[in-house]
Amino acid sequence: MAKSLLSKEVRKQIQQIGEVDVLVGIPSYNSARTIPHVVRAVSAGLAKYFPKYRTLLVNSDGGSTDGTPELVKRTTLDDLDVLLMEHPVYPIHKIVTPYHGIPGKGSAFRTIFRIATDLKAKACAVVDSDLRSIAPEWIEALVEPVLFHGYDFVAPYYKRHKYDGTITNSIVYPLTRALYGKRIRQPIGGDFGFSGKLTQHYLQKKVYDTDIARFGIDIWMTTTAIADGFKVCQSFLGAKLHQAKDPGTDLSDMLAQVVGSVFFLMEIYYPVWSQISNSEPVKEFGFKFEVGLEPIRVNLERMVENFKHGMSNLLPVWQKILSPDLLVGLEQVASRHVVDFNLPDATWVRIVYDYALAYHRRVMSRTHILKSLTPLYLGWIASFVNQTMESDAGEVEDKLDALCQEFERQKSYLLANWSKEIKR
Repeated sequence: MAKSLLSKEVRKQIQQIGEVDVLVGIPSYNSARTIPHVVRAVSAGLAKYFPKYRTLLVNSDGGSTDGTPELVKRTTLDDLDVLLMEHPVYPIHKIVTPYHGIPGKGSAFRTIFRIATDLKAKACAVVDSDLRSIAPEWIEALVEPVLFHGYDFVAPYYKRHKYDGTITNSIVYPLTRALYGKRIRQPIGGDFGFSGKLTQHYLQKKVYDTDIARFGIDIWMTTTAIADGFKVCQSFLGAKLHQAKDPGTDLSDMLAQVVGSVFFLMEIYYPVWSQISNSEPVKEFGFKFEVGLEPIRVNLERMVENFKHGMSNLLPVWQKILSPDLLVGLEQVASRHVVDFNLPDATWVRIVYDYALAYHRRVMSRTHILKSLTPLYLGWIASFVNQTMESDAGEVEDKLDALCQEFERQKSYLLANWSKEIKR
């Protein structure tokens, strides 16, 4: 059945190639504007940093209609002599293939995992197809810890604007850190390195027909690597700049998809995270340097208004999810003006844990639970912006670290209530 993931032509290419040492996968869908740059950066990174190794670039495409696969095939590295001190011993192979299965990045990754396993790749990496800031050094940073230092999973570590990646900063990073005990700063970064052993482990998991394959493959890869005991680290990559996203994208959908994936994984890995009481740093690779970041505009008034609107319209839903004392506190928060708006970290952590408990207990439709989190999330972001307007990057990171510590302090509340029957 696994072989049916790959076409006859791709299987023939695999047979001709035989084996590779390093494989880099690029999942794509209508990425014609950005993927030539990504392919050139990956090719240059492989040629420059791994010239004596057998390398392969795999494009797993989701049915692009803008010519993305054709561009991958045609893109070459014209300035090879300028980039390299020594020429590669082996040519850089390419495989361009559509993926099969339900739409989503997870199905693309499954195809990449299958090819990597069939070719016995020692070290692998995946990078997004819409990156504008990728450089050849990214390939070195993601592959070297696996190939030369024995790590199984390499998470990316980016410099980001203080108001970029707020879902990661407010929920995914602190919750993952508190649950699984590893301080991986960007658990849903999208660009990862991993070993051949971990690739085989991923391929055996039964998640590719679930919503994880559609929406949560990044956090699934990170969580699986940590919780199943693989050796993890992170590498500094500098800034991460993407192709601009559609401004009409529904934030509520994105939040529900990401948080739903984290909560789903909590169900699976309860035996692991229930035994962990504190967190520890992970090994970091790469030289940290300052980077220029694109500004992020925030509309404080709109976020606060959204929070207050939720207070007026979602109270019957929140009463089934949140503790009564929390609701009293939220009513007080809602009475404040924009300039004084403040949602304390301790309150926010209790909100997230109450939502995890409500999801676990299925107090109502899980979709309704997740969607109703949006106004509360926007309230915490508004509070965070109010407190950090004049703060530099270091001060903001200190504040986020304090939030993580609050998640760790209150984990006992989550554990104490996980197995209890609902009483509200």
